[in-house]
Amino acid sequence: MRTILLKYTLLSIGLISTILGALGVILPLLPATPFFILALFCFSKSSPKFQQWLLNLPGIGNDLRNWQTHKKIHKERKPAIYLSVVISFLISITLLIGKPYLQLMLITMMCILLLFIRRLPEY
Repeated sequence: MRTILLKYTLLSIGLISTILGALGVILPLLPATPFFILALFCFSKSSPKFQQWLLNLPGIGNDLRNWQTHKKIHKERKPAIYLSVVISFLISITLLIGKPYLQLMLITMMCILLLFIRRLPEY
């Protein structure tokens, strides 16, 4: 009974993470990749069928396969990741003109995220 509950909990978290990841592709402040990585982990423990589906998604599938295999990101992808983070945060910061505390919060979040990405192992 406990393993069935765990399986369905992980499956649910995986599905929710996949939806959030898909939204993150569209919305500037919602990060897509961490949600897809979480979904991949959950599906690997609960549903090989969904795991393979996620690994075969166009656009993100190759990156997820590389993450699953090496736990590293390709060094040539880092500049594009940096650029997308900076652009999305700058858009949000610009939209919050007149709200310096929120702008400062976003700048802080952006710096933390950029440092995190910088520390990810490369291959």
